[in-house]
Amino acid sequence: MTLHFPENAAPLMPLFYAAWEDGTLHQSEADAIRLVCDEVGVDPAEMVAWLTPNQPPSAELLQHLAGSIRRSVVDGCDLDLACLAEGFANARGVDVEPSTLAAIRIAATTLGLSHVDASADLVPPPSGIASWGEVPNGDPRAATQLAELFWRPFPADRYAALPTLEKLATEREFGISTEAARARTTRWLNALAEAGLPQVAFAETADDGQVGRFIALFETIAMFDLALAVKAGVQFGLFGGSIAFLGDADQRAKYLPLVASMELPGCFAMTERGHGSNVRDLETTATYDPLSHELIVHTPHDHARKEWIGNAARDGHMATVFSRLIVGGDDHGVHAVLVPIRERDGSVAPGVRIEDCGEKMGLHGVDNGMLWFDSVRVPVANLLNRFGAIDEHGRYASPIASSGKRFFTMLSTLVGGRVSVGGAALSASKAALTIAVRFASRRRQFGPKGAKEMPILDYPTHHRRLMPSLAECVALSFAQQELMRRYSADPTNDEIESLAAAMKAMTTRHGTDTIQACREACGGQGYAARNRFADLKADSDVFVTFEGDNTVLWQLVARARLTSFKRKFDDNRISAFLRDFLTRTVTAAADRNFVASRLASAEHLRDDRLQADLLRAREADLLHSSAGRLSRRLRRGDDPFEAFKSVQTHLVSLGGAWGETFVLAEMQKNAEQAPEPARQILRDVSDLYGLSRIEHHLAWFMENGYVSAGKARAIRREVDRLCAEVRVHAPTLVTGFGIPDALLSAPAGVLSR
Repeated sequence: MTLHFPENAAPLMPLFYAAWEDGTLHQSEADAIRLVCDEVGVDPAEMVAWLTPNQPPSAELLQHLAGSIRRSVVDGCDLDLACLAEGFANARGVDVEPSTLAAIRIAATTLGLSHVDASADLVPPPSGIASWGEVPNGDPRAATQLAELFWRPFPADRYAALPTLEKLATEREFGISTEAARARTTRWLNALAEAGLPQVAFAETADDGQVGRFIALFETIAMFDLALAVKAGVQFGLFGGSIAFLGDADQRAKYLPLVASMELPGCFAMTERGHGSNVRDLETTATYDPLSHELIVHTPHDHARKEWIGNAARDGHMATVFSRLIVGGDDHGVHAVLVPIRERDGSVAPGVRIEDCGEKMGLHGVDNGMLWFDSVRVPVANLLNRFGAIDEHGRYASPIASSGKRFFTMLSTLVGGRVSVGGAALSASKAALTIAVRFASRRRQFGPKGAKEMPILDYPTHHRRLMPSLAECVALSFAQQELMRRYSADPTNDEIESLAAAMKAMTTRHGTDTIQACREACGGQGYAARNRFADLKADSDVFVTFEGDNTVLWQLVARARLTSFKRKFDDNRISAFLRDFLTRTVTAAADRNFVASRLASAEHLRDDRLQADLLRAREADLLHSSAGRLSRRLRRGDDPFEAFKSVQTHLVSLGGAWGETFVLAEMQKNAEQAPEPARQILRDVSDLYGLSRIEHHLAWFMENGYVSAGKARAIRREVDRLCAEVRVHAPTLVTGFGIPDALLSAPAGVLSR
C-alpha cells in the first residue's frame, strides 16, 4: 500500500492521523485543518481524501500511515504531534519551518488533540525491560527486589523467553480475522519451537521437575498473548505432557522430539459433549482386537464426540484420545490412546470426522474443534502404557492394582493444565493492573480550584477500584509459586490436586474480575483495542470454565477436606480428632469473646495472627457444619449422592475458605522473608489482602459472632487506609511484575509515556 499526499504536506500527516483516530472527523474539524493547510502552504484541494468527513480513510490506510510514522520516530521524540510531524517529514527529506510546527501545535490544541492519548500509539514502546526510574512515584530499589521475588521460581526460563516474545510483539495487530489470527498464532508457535523454548517441557523422565519450568514459560508467554499461551499449552503441555507423563520410555523417545519441534502438531482429546468435567464416565471406547493386535477407537453416539479440542480444527495431526479401554469384554476404565487425525498432506484421516467449533468470544487464534471416530484402528503400541498396558498375548496389566487409584493417577495430567491456567490468569491480571495503575498515575482529572488537576489514582474511589485487586494479585502470585514448587517436586502428591483446583478457581475468578475493573478504571482508553483490555477480557473469560469448571473444582476441594476430616473417625484416631476439636473450640471462644470481638485498633486489625485466625476459624466452621449436615442426611438414610448435592453451595464456600487461608499464609510468609524496602511494601499488601478478604465475608463473621458491628466498621475504615497506603506503592509493585513494555504493548500503560 502506498501513501499519496503532496511532499509539502508530510508535516501534517501525523495531525491527519490523530484527527481520524480520535473519532469521526466532523465538518468543523475538517475546516479547521484546512486553515492549517493554508497557513503552511498546502493546497486543501489536494488533501480531499483526508478531509472528507463522510468518506473516511480506510482502516488499512490509517494503519499503514501509523506504521510509517512509527518507523520515522527519532530518539527522544515525545508524544507532541509537532515532534512527530518533524520526524515524519525529515524521514522523507522535507525540512519543516518553525512556523509550521507552531501552527500544528495550535491546531492540535484547537481540535482537542494535544493530550497524550491522541498520539500515544504513534510512538513504539521501547524494547527490553524498561528503566525502573521512569515509573511515576516508584522506588527503583524496591521495584528491583520485587521483580526478583515475582519472577520466581525458574527465573532463567522466564527471562530466556523474552527476546523471542519481544520480537513477536512487533507483529501484534488488532481486529484481524479469525483465520488470520489462527495463522499468526501458529506462526508464533513455530517461532517458539525454533528458539528451542518448548524443550523445557520435556525430559528423560516425567518426574524430574521439568514441568515447573514449562509452567514458568507458559506464564511468561501469557503476559504477551493468551491465545499463544493456550495453543502452546495444548501442544507442549497437554499433548506433549500426556505422552511425557502417561507414555513409557520408548513412546517418549519416539514422539516428544517431534512434539517439541512442531513436526507433530497434536491435540488433547478428553472432553466430551455429554459429560464435560465428568471424565470418569466418558463414552468413547478403545476396544482391543486380539486378531490384529490393534485398538479400535470409536465414538458410540453424537454426545460422545470430543468437543472444544484445541488444535483440532486446523493444525493437529494426532490426538491423545481419552477412552474406555475394553479388553476381552472387560472395561478397564479411562486410558489414553494416540490416534492420527490428519494425514501428512493435512487431509482428514480415514474414519475421523472433524468440525470447527466456530466463532468464540475470544481466543480467536486457537482452532478449537470437534472429533468423531468411526472404528478407527491404531496399533496397540499407541496405547500410552505407563500405567496400563496390553502384552503380546492380549492380556491387560497395570502396576496400579486399584482401578480408582489408576484413574486418578492418569488424571494427574490435568493438574499441570490447571496450574498453568492459573498462572496465565495471573499474568493477564498483572498486565491489566500494570496498564491501569500507570494510566491512573498520569491521567489527571478535576482538582482544587486554581490548582493542577489530580491524578485519578489519588482519588479514594480509584483506590477502592484497584488496590484490593492489586493486593490479591500479589498474594495469589506467592501462593502460585508455592504450588509450582510442590508440583515440580512431586506431581502425584495427593494434596496437589486439591491445591491446584483451589488456585485455578481463585486465580481465574480474580482475573475475570480484575480485568473488568481495570478496563473501567481506564475509561474510554480502556475500551480502545490498542490498550489490550478487549483481548485480555475476551481471551481470559473462558479460564473460569476450561481445565475444570470453577464450581466443580470448589466441590472437589471441599470433598477432599471432608475426606481428610472423615479419616479421623475411620482410622480411630480419636485423640487427633479431640485435639482438633478442642483447638477449634478454644479459638472460637477467644474470637467470640465479648471484648476481643470488639477490639478495633489499627494495631489489632493489622496483626497477622488475627487475620489468619479469622480466616482459619471460618474454614473450620464451614468444614464442621458441612460434615454435620452430610452426616445427618446419611444417618436418616438419604442417598449419598442426594446428600452431597443438598449441601453443594455450602461446599463451594468451604473450598473457597480453605483456599483463602492458604493464600494468606503464603502472603504473610513471603512478606516477612523479603528484604527491605520491599518488605514494608509487602507487609502493607499482606494486611490489605487479609483484611479485604475478611471485609468480603463480614456478613458471615457477624452472623456467627466473630465480629461485632463496631469492629466491622473499623475493618472497613482500615481497608480504606490500607488502600491509600498501597496506592503509594502501586507503581513500584506493577513495575516489579516485570512486564517489558514491548510485551505489554499498550500505549496507556508503557513506562515512558
